[in-house]
Amino acid sequence: MKKFLFIFLTGFLLAHISQAQKFGYIDSNFILSKMPAYNKVQQEMDKYAEAWQKEIETLQQQVDKLKEDYKAEEVLLTDEMKKKRQVEIAKKETEMRDYQRKVFGYEGMMFKRRQELMRPIQDEVFTAVEKVSKARGLQIMFDKSGDLVMIYTNPVHDYTEYVLEELGLASERQNTPGNRPPATNTADDSTDVLPETGTQETQQRDTNTAKPATKKKSKN
Repeated sequence: MKKFLFIFLTGFLLAHISQAQKFGYIDSNFILSKMPAYNKVQQEMDKYAEAWQKEIETLQQQVDKLKEDYKAEEVLLTDEMKKKRQVEIAKKETEMRDYQRKVFGYEGMMFKRRQELMRPIQDEVFTAVEKVSKARGLQIMFDKSGDLVMIYTNPVHDYTEYVLEELGLASERQNTPGNRPPATNTADDSTDVLPETGTQETQQRDTNTAKPATKKKSKN
């Protein structure tokens, strides 16, 4: 009985603490898209990829040339010469495939170079997220763009704009419109702070086209 009571109280306290914790989420992909440094990395990686791809294509052309030459001269070659040429072709094909894996394969040159260039940017975003979380009293911050599947998100918990402000990138012209979470945000989803729908222009147009109320005629 005491053991059951202990488990019950522990579960109740943990649930209470969990409900009391404040949390939020960000859209890291959107944040990165607003960072000039990230766009610069993307352009640089495109140049690396193009250069490496040209090198691989050159190796492939060398393989194709060896095959064409062998096919054209095959009838004139002895068995020993054929084996030697076949070994040469196979060696060149292996060289090309190994280099392709070295560049574009798992944790290859492309992956490592991108990691190297992205690390300072990721550190900058993490520092901004940490500052916003501490300033707003958040215990948990999720990433909407991450592996975590978020089926539903109430915009009241979206702290993306705060992180953009911390990075010095927030502006009405650059960022998407929408209400940001209030400073006193809690874990409860309040329907009183849902974002407005439609633009001001649309709302004004709806107001102008609305029909005036008709007064009832007096029977006197």
